[in-house]
Amino acid sequence: MSKMSKTAAVSLILQFNVVFLVLLLSHASSQFRGAREQAILIKLKEYWENPASISHWILSSNSTNHCGWPEVTCIDNSVTELKLPNKSINGIIPALICQLQNLASIDLNYNNIMSEFPKTLYNCSKLEYLDLSQNYFVGTIPDDIDTLGRLRYLDLTSNNFSGEVPSAIGSLQELTTLRLVANQFNGSLPHEIGNLSKLEILDLAWNSEFKPSKFPSSFKNLTKLKRLWMSATNLIGEIPDFIADMTALELLDLSRNKLTGEIPYALFLLKNLKGIHLFDNKLSGEIPQVIRASNLTAIDLSQNNLTGRIPSDVGKLEKLSSLVLYFNQLSDEIPESIGRISTLADVRLFGNRFSGTLPQDLGRYSMLEKFEVCSNRLTGTLPKHLCNGGKLLGVVAFDNNLAGELPASLGNCNSLLTVDVRRNGLTGRIPSGLWTSLNLSMLMISDNMFTGELPRKVSDNLSRLEISNNRFSGEIPVEVKLWRNLTVFSASNNFFNGTIPRELTALPSLSTLLLDQNQLHGSLPSDIISWKSLRTLNLSKNQLSGQIPEAIGFLPSLDQLDLSGNQLSGHIPSQLGLLRCPDFNLSSNHLTGSIPKEFENGAYSNSFLNNPGLCASTANVKLHICGSQRNSLLSYPQDLIWISSIAVFVLCLLVSFLVAKFCWKKNGGLGRWEITEYQTVNFKENDIVVGLKDQKNKIGAGGSGEVYRVDKSGHGDFVAVKWIRNKKNPERELEKEFQAEVKTLSRIKHLNIVKLICCMSREDSKLLVYEYMENGSLYQWLNKHRTSGIILDWPKRFGIAVGAAQGLCYMHHGCSPPIIHRDVKSSNILLDSEFNAKIADFGLAKMLIKQGKPATVSSVAGSFGYFAPEYLRTWRIDEKIDVYSFGVVLLELTTGRKPNHGDEHRSLAEWAQHYYEGGNSILDAFDEDVKEACHLNQMCNVFKLGLYCTRTLPSLRPSMRTVVQILLKNGPPPDYQSKNAEKEYGMAHLSSCNHIVHSV
Repeated sequence: MSKMSKTAAVSLILQFNVVFLVLLLSHASSQFRGAREQAILIKLKEYWENPASISHWILSSNSTNHCGWPEVTCIDNSVTELKLPNKSINGIIPALICQLQNLASIDLNYNNIMSEFPKTLYNCSKLEYLDLSQNYFVGTIPDDIDTLGRLRYLDLTSNNFSGEVPSAIGSLQELTTLRLVANQFNGSLPHEIGNLSKLEILDLAWNSEFKPSKFPSSFKNLTKLKRLWMSATNLIGEIPDFIADMTALELLDLSRNKLTGEIPYALFLLKNLKGIHLFDNKLSGEIPQVIRASNLTAIDLSQNNLTGRIPSDVGKLEKLSSLVLYFNQLSDEIPESIGRISTLADVRLFGNRFSGTLPQDLGRYSMLEKFEVCSNRLTGTLPKHLCNGGKLLGVVAFDNNLAGELPASLGNCNSLLTVDVRRNGLTGRIPSGLWTSLNLSMLMISDNMFTGELPRKVSDNLSRLEISNNRFSGEIPVEVKLWRNLTVFSASNNFFNGTIPRELTALPSLSTLLLDQNQLHGSLPSDIISWKSLRTLNLSKNQLSGQIPEAIGFLPSLDQLDLSGNQLSGHIPSQLGLLRCPDFNLSSNHLTGSIPKEFENGAYSNSFLNNPGLCASTANVKLHICGSQRNSLLSYPQDLIWISSIAVFVLCLLVSFLVAKFCWKKNGGLGRWEITEYQTVNFKENDIVVGLKDQKNKIGAGGSGEVYRVDKSGHGDFVAVKWIRNKKNPERELEKEFQAEVKTLSRIKHLNIVKLICCMSREDSKLLVYEYMENGSLYQWLNKHRTSGIILDWPKRFGIAVGAAQGLCYMHHGCSPPIIHRDVKSSNILLDSEFNAKIADFGLAKMLIKQGKPATVSSVAGSFGYFAPEYLRTWRIDEKIDVYSFGVVLLELTTGRKPNHGDEHRSLAEWAQHYYEGGNSILDAFDEDVKEACHLNQMCNVFKLGLYCTRTLPSLRPSMRTVVQILLKNGPPPDYQSKNAEKEYGMAHLSSCNHIVHSV
């Protein structure tokens, strides 16, 4: 071998050895790094108190073992991603997490982390992806957040961040996704976001405390933005034309704001736009005539003040699947071209002023699913081809002027869930196949001119049959016993004859039976006792005879009974006195004898008219006194007794007033008070004390004290003052506990918790001064509804539910230690001038010293009907007793029932669980006065959430955090999902009228 060859060989060997040595060192370094990072992960687990969800994180001699854990992603044996959503992680994010030197992605969504924004992450120099959503972070986003300069994805959704969104956000130049949904920001909309040239997704929704702002002009620079979600961000003014500069937009949601003006043409010039959502604003003007957005798949301009007509060019939108324009003031005819769009599946035009005939091609060329045109001025017939595609879920066309017969094709439409054509001028017979349509659950055709007889067979799923005010005839068939799921049977004012079949009593779920104003004869069925769920029974204005069955008195749920205008005879059974039935009418019959004593009061003064043989033992009803002439003056002694009683009562009041006045002067008024301020106080002691002297200022009273409305300035600037009177020698420990509790509560600052301004105390009394809530309590509004007919509409009720839930969520998850209210009820949910809900009355509140550890109390405190069952048994308290009570409030809001009155034997919560588990229709449980077509889907979801919260086992109830998330998403809770529930694009929209076309 030559010398040169030997040299080359030696050089080759040396190179090989160097490469081998480098690889060896690299491997050793990788092994060392892996072992070190595995140890860091174990320390993280220990720092987070060893959550069971990551119990498989176990230290191993294998330095790559951690890279096989499902929550960990590695490159070259080094951790690059931590995916820890919903792992029950508590505490804060420690600095040691950034010792994972190559960590680029952190996902801690849906945990229990309570802290301010974790600046410890600033040391994660390679961090690109950060998801801290659905935790309990508080405070402001730091001004130096741009230290995380490599971030591409930032999600802080559903926390308690407040204050301003810092301008430094605009310096995160690599961001492609920014999500700040559902926090408590109260500053201005961050214009600096317009500097984020790479941004593709921007979600700022559900931050209604932002200062009123116009659409930020800087956003026109976001030329790569595909999704802009700014629902409920307090936007004002008009939608600017420069929105056309945001050329990449695919989805725009500016709903639930205060926008005004017309819809700009620019919206329809965005060629990539797939959806527009502008509902619940105050937009006016017409829909633009020029439509060029050929890729547009969805238009939702509902709940505005739009006028004019639908442009005829709408038929050129060849990819349009959803046309949603409900609740506007649109008029004129619906363009025929709509019926020729082959992709059209969703047509919701209700609540406008449309006239003329419906496009007859609707459903002919597309697979129509939703068809809702109710509450317009439409004429002509329903389109014949609505169910050609076989996917139609509902025909909702009530409150129009439609004529002709129902399309024969509906008789072959097994996808149908609902047909609602009430209050039209429709005629003819019902298509035979419609009665037995496979999935039909609601057939509502009242107030038309339909003819024919009832069928012997109906759909097994039919729960609601409303055919009142038509021209049906014949007998009610005995096969009615097979209609097992029927809950509402409304057939008033028809031409039915024959007897009421005994088989009708075989329907166990029947809650409403209306057969009044027909030609029925014979006696009432004797098996009425089986109607355990019946709430309304109206058989008036028929030709019924015989005696009233005693069994009616044992119907546990009956609250409306009308048997007037018949030929009933005999005595009124005393058992009817057992009914708690405010709506009761037996007038215009042939009844004799004395009425049950329970009805001898003014509330039933018109319930027995035109029954010459009836009498009463008092003059409180319009009947003659039993055993006397009708004009007898024997009532005079009773009047004298009443006058004497009133005189004695007035005298007692006068004496009490003089004694109180003497004691007031003797004690020098209310004495001197020591004031502890928790908010800025701009009044003097005497401003409050003087207001307590006038009993006209008293607005409430409870177990813990009286509440006064006091004008602190004399110019209509009110505060609420709770006056708590102590015993002369209060126990020292109880006094210390009270002071500590007030001090803790005084530090709570949340939009949905009533502010405690100050505490004024002296030896025998304390005055707690709160912000004044102009609209009183939720209880007062629900009670007004029950007594005077004043209605708190559903949108307000839903807003109250969301606000109260957010307040409780903050108490449970945003305070350390958590605060348990212990007395959540409708009277402790107060409403400001805008009906925003705030939790009040913390007189029973308890702080849990260690989260997750239930405490015990020495006695049960709270309100009947709202008690969690385990609280009554064990006196143990934790967050789940508040969740239960809040669930009862949700059931109050949806059903209108009182918390301790579900039926004769159950509380509202117990009744609701039993009702739902029995397979009854949820729709029939709702408060009739707020049950509107466009709200039923949302009401269903809230009712189901109430069931979820009031489960017997505390472990099965959700946390208040989950409750808030379900309400904000406006969908059904887990385990209560409708089989047809919509899955929207993840932005918390459920359609306003889904109940019409979805199974409940």
